[in-house]
Amino acid sequence: MNVEDFRKYCLSLNGVTEKMPFGKATSQYDRNLLVFSIGDKWFCLVNIEIFDFCVLKSEPDLIEELRIQYDSIRPGYHMNHKHWISVYFNTDVPDNKIKELVQKSHNLIIDGLSKKQKESLN
Repeated sequence: MNVEDFRKYCLSLNGVTEKMPFGKATSQYDRNLLVFSIGDKWFCLVNIEIFDFCVLKSEPDLIEELRIQYDSIRPGYHMNHKHWISVYFNTDVPDNKIKELVQKSHNLIIDGLSKKQKESLN
């Protein structure tokens, strides 16, 4: 998987926007983070220059299972480790599994929206 294919996939999901909110960060790595969100709720972060891993929201009871199954799923970079995972690209996690996890992260955010917010996405 490459950064453009990943970006296109994320943007194909319902209600998704992108931004790079860390322009003033002290680290070059953090300045290059692209955030995908629904409204002001983030569901995915990825470094567009290095494209080494993405950070995704996940269900807490699923995280440990994923970390046991895949060496390349680790605690979420700079995020709450109870709710976020880092998924490394081009490793033991197949691209279709990464897309599935992106979709699940997206769905977690959608599920948390109010009825009015959900209606505004359609």
